Amino acid sequence: MFILLNEVKRQIPSITAVSSGAIASDYQRLRVESVCSRLGLVSLAYLWKQDQSLLLQEMITNGILAITVKVAAIGLDPAKHLGKEIAFLTAHLHKLKELYGINVCGEGGEYETLTLDCPLFVNARIVLDEFQTVLHSPGSIASVGVIHPLAFHLENKDTVISLSDNDKASDSSLEKKGSVFVVQGDFPQRSQATWQSNSETTNSVEVRDDRIYISKTKKDNIFSICCWLQDSCKTSAGSHEDLAVVLKHIESQLAGYGFGWEHVLYIHLYIADMNEFATVNETYVRFITQEKCPFGVPSRSTIELPLLQVSLGRAYIEVLVANDNSKNVLHVQSISSWAPSCIGPYSQATLHKEILHMAGQLGLDPPTMMLCNGGPSAELEQALGNSEAVANVFNCSVSTSAIVFTMYCSAHTPPPERLKIQEKQDSFLKQMRLLQLDKGSKCKILDPIFLYVLVPDLPKRAFVEVKPILFVPEDAETAVTSVQNPSCFTVANRWGFQHAQWHDSCIQKCVVSGKICAIILSITENVVVKICSESLGVNDEDVDHQTSVSKGHMERVLRFCVYLLDKVIMENGFSWEDTMTLRTYFPTASGIPLETLSLAFKNAMNELAEMDQRVQVGKEPIYNIVPVLAAGSSAASMNNIITCELFARKF
Repeated sequence: MFILLNEVKRQIPSITAVSSGAIASDYQRLRVESVCSRLGLVSLAYLWKQDQSLLLQEMITNGILAITVKVAAIGLDPAKHLGKEIAFLTAHLHKLKELYGINVCGEGGEYETLTLDCPLFVNARIVLDEFQTVLHSPGSIASVGVIHPLAFHLENKDTVISLSDNDKASDSSLEKKGSVFVVQGDFPQRSQATWQSNSETTNSVEVRDDRIYISKTKKDNIFSICCWLQDSCKTSAGSHEDLAVVLKHIESQLAGYGFGWEHVLYIHLYIADMNEFATVNETYVRFITQEKCPFGVPSRSTIELPLLQVSLGRAYIEVLVANDNSKNVLHVQSISSWAPSCIGPYSQATLHKEILHMAGQLGLDPPTMMLCNGGPSAELEQALGNSEAVANVFNCSVSTSAIVFTMYCSAHTPPPERLKIQEKQDSFLKQMRLLQLDKGSKCKILDPIFLYVLVPDLPKRAFVEVKPILFVPEDAETAVTSVQNPSCFTVANRWGFQHAQWHDSCIQKCVVSGKICAIILSITENVVVKICSESLGVNDEDVDHQTSVSKGHMERVLRFCVYLLDKVIMENGFSWEDTMTLRTYFPTASGIPLETLSLAFKNAMNELAEMDQRVQVGKEPIYNIVPVLAAGSSAASMNNIITCELFARKF
């Protein structure tokens, strides 16, 4: 196929894409995608993941006359079913689907067909005059038989096909349908084609250690590494240069653990300017390639952050790493009607140890890869629909299996539209849950937590991007229960904090007993006032709101965050050692210097370690500090001063 398509591309330069009929066969789709990738062609697979019953009926309705030339499945008898039209066999095929679960379109090799006539055959149809039936594997259960054509002729179509006005509008170039390009020449047995490799050397990237900052969680079997640059705006040529430095440093960090890019499950790509996305992507693919990731390329989300306002450079990377290669990666590069394609070294989703890490999903219409019309709410509905299509591949649903939903909202989204976004999200998930119940799903329904983050921009100037994390148990019958009551373990009071009812209002959590603990901690201005009033021993109204996030107050606030996170993870049977990721979002408009925030968090963790021997602090901090425009637990009120997102996992 590679040799042929390379010659086609040489002789017909206008060819830019290849269409295949893959419906459910990863084997076929992956090979077509591989050839297209090497030749710089786009893979089109518009039948991919479509409902086979509807697809079969659509083919029959549209005048495709096909006969079976091979049968190889239980319930298909060569003596009865070979040479029969698909329209004749439809009812029988659906009966076999109910009895034995066969693919009615033959995607499992149940049968093969020969098309004798279809709308593309403008001048004539094929008539099979004589054929021979050959039994390859005779048997009483699933005999395998094939037809060998011996003689055939073409029968001219008597009348010109008459098109209705609607047909003419949708197909005005009927004559072009009959065009056939003949590729001349004998093809060489070995391809002489050359193409630019994405694996070009990256050794030329210089890494200045004095500008590089890194964080790493302490978990050994699965952990996150975050890397960014300090004050690069004065020396950097752009985001692509900063990204090259950061990726090179992460690559060296991975090598230090004996790992490579193939061990990476997920990548958060934060950049300072979405206008540089194209050049950033070119740099990205120099490092993360399919050749380096034989078990599948990492999933990815990309957003613009106000990095330069806090001197974090132009590129900021966070990677989630596993010490094994047991991941299951879904990477569909073909454009289809199923879900948006990932043309390049990043995948739709990665399943690892029952956790499904899904790439950020935009409101793209899959067949056109264009943002859908209708504004933010329409984009969100499409993005959630795309997420559901990806989840279905792993036999789960975002409405029942989601642990965390992160909703990135672009600053281009008008404030009134943000409330509609949340309403659309709630109604979509409710409808999907009802649909799952109607299907008789036995999945236990998780109660997910939500985080809304306002950012300067998103890819393709989208209004919203959805990033879900799902729990997909290996055993479908495994009980999935969220812990409602804290365990008997009592957390000691820290820094004088004592439990109060209002503390609970700061916390969202989703806990799968003994496996997962996801927490979102929201610190609003009102909460800051309460924290500071307790420490000062005064009433809330006596605290100056304008000075509630001063350096001294911020230290107190970060101690409270560490105290409350510690309390929640300990009460639910987890520890800091189980932490996979810990992000701290802060709005740049708050005026909090990054150094103040980082130092306060570091001091709080060190003090906790001194108070509790079970807590250990390593050389690098375990938290990632992420500057945003705003964040909150509601799309309508993203007004948190500090937001902490913690994900802990037991194995």
